[in-house]
Amino acid sequence: MTPSTPPTTPNPLKNSNARLTIAAVERETGLGKDTLRVWERRYGFPTPTRDTAGDRLYNAEQVRQLKWISRLLDAGLRPGKIVGLDDAALQALLAQNVAAPNPQLSKTKTAQSAINSMIGELLSTIGKHDPRSLRHSLSRAQLRMGLTAFITDLVAPLNTAVGEAWALGRFEVFEEHLYTEIITSVLRHAIGSLPPQPVPQGPKVLLTTVPQEQHGLGLLMVEALLVLDGCSCVSLGTQTPLSDIVQAALAHRVDVVALSFTNQHKASMVQASLRELREQLPASTALWVGGDCPVLYQWPQAGISAVQHLSGLQPLVTQWRHAH
Repeated sequence: MTPSTPPTTPNPLKNSNARLTIAAVERETGLGKDTLRVWERRYGFPTPTRDTAGDRLYNAEQVRQLKWISRLLDAGLRPGKIVGLDDAALQALLAQNVAAPNPQLSKTKTAQSAINSMIGELLSTIGKHDPRSLRHSLSRAQLRMGLTAFITDLVAPLNTAVGEAWALGRFEVFEEHLYTEIITSVLRHAIGSLPPQPVPQGPKVLLTTVPQEQHGLGLLMVEALLVLDGCSCVSLGTQTPLSDIVQAALAHRVDVVALSFTNQHKASMVQASLRELREQLPASTALWVGGDCPVLYQWPQAGISAVQHLSGLQPLVTQWRHAH
């Protein structure tokens, strides 16, 4: 008897005009429905249409991008760095992190599991409203891991996890604010405990944010890494008017102005601010930008260097030193 051929399920994505429900996208990509809804609100992607009943429908292109994003998440990248990127940017990241991972950035499964477990415990501590235990746990982790690994391997993904927990309704605003205050205090104490460099190597960096950008934790993380690398830093805090940024850069004779942007800003505002700063700053003053704002990495601009990951900061410092 000839065995019968099992029926095959047609792939809806072969039809470029196909529209998938959120349940079908969850099956295709492995990304949960709640995650897709949060990304839609927080990052402006995906952008589903609606059927007559008001239910979400996703086209084939967005589902393909979501599959790539899912693979990058499995490789250890965070949603804020990849959600909303175009095809070219996603494919480039896949080539770097999935097809040919960088051995210096990849972690063993055991080490990553330990980090994930630590993040879970810290999230639990935040939810228990125990600031003393939270501060103690973070301070111990900093001493045990060293400041660089503490920032890049623990604090960076923890910040994202706290933000996502708030977006999903697990944390209230006051709990996110308390975490921010405590981790800020821990980082400032760690920076203050570093021995001063006998002779700063440069560059001298001015750190701040533009008006309406209230988040300064990313800047503090960057400042710590720069100080560790022998740079001299001048921090203005957050929400500095553009004209004051220019005046401060001139008064302090800095080599670099470093700005941080979250994903809450319109692309047009970010672009206009950076154009204005680039025009007003001396040509010899470098302009470095970073953060979760996707337009920073989709809009190449002469005279502006975008640092998408903290791991890209040290090579930028090295490049500046070689040029000077």
